[in-house]
Order: sequence, then structure tokens, then C-alpha cells
Amino acid sequence: MANVVFDSKEALLAATGQPLGVTRWLEVTQQRIDLFAEATGDHQWIHVDPVRAKDGPFGTTIAHGYLTLSLASCFLPQLIEIRNMKMGVNVGCDRVRFPAPVPVGSRLRGRGEVLKVEEAGGGVQSTVRVTIEIDGQDKPACVVDKISRYFF
Repeated sequence: MANVVFDSKEALLAATGQPLGVTRWLEVTQQRIDLFAEATGDHQWIHVDPVRAKDGPFGTTIAHGYLTLSLASCFLPQLIEIRNMKMGVNVGCDRVRFPAPVPVGSRLRGRGEVLKVEEAGGGVQSTVRVTIEIDGQDKPACVVDKISRYFF
């Protein structure tokens, strides 16, 4: 269940500036990293070779930046739910940053805020900032402004 639920087009249009809270924690395992490497063909040793990575710059393997970014799609439905719509689509992203690496075994969660909502393309378009936090660290792993369009 999402932290914040919007029951109508009008409620969503009035949501600019609304915080969405945080999601559940998700652990980044080596298996998840390896599966992402297989799916993308990115087998760089800092991600998939724990023995070599132990002596590398991070002291362990780290998640791919794009793996971390992709988790925003996992976190978004935990943050926001739009009811009474016919369909929702992913429009894209604005401003993506990776302030801190994600060591294997880290726990991540998403924190959300509605930046902007407007009518567009026959629907209602929202821009939600998803900040992917690392348990116990000051800097986030990723900050992304996700753009979605909902048709009512």
C-alpha cells in the first residue's frame, strides 16, 4: 500500500509540494547485482568480482548506478497511488544524480516529494523526486525526478 493515495484528477493536480514519506527498506544483494549485470551486459569487476573488489576503491562490490536508478520504479508505487485512472505511463526522468556508491549488503529506501503536477498530453503529468537513501549514510545513492502521466 502506498503512503499517499490520490482518489481523483483534482486531488492529484493539487499535490505540488506534497511530501510522500518513505518506503520499506530493500537490501542490495550480490545476487541482485549479478542479475542486473546479466540483464545489461555490464560485468565491470567493481560490480561482479567480490575478490578483486575487496582490494578496489570501495573495499567491496557496489551496485551499478543504473541498478540503483531502476529501484525508483520499485519505490514509486510504495510512495504514491493514483486511483480511478484508466492508465498510467512512464514519461521519463529529469535530473538524475548518483551522490554515493551502494556497497553490496546496503539497505536502500525511497523518499518522495511531488515537485510538479500539470495537465499535459490529454492526462495529468506529475514529477516526483525520488531520493534513494542508504541506511546509515548521509549522502543518498540516487536522486531522480520521475515523470509519469495519468489518464482519467
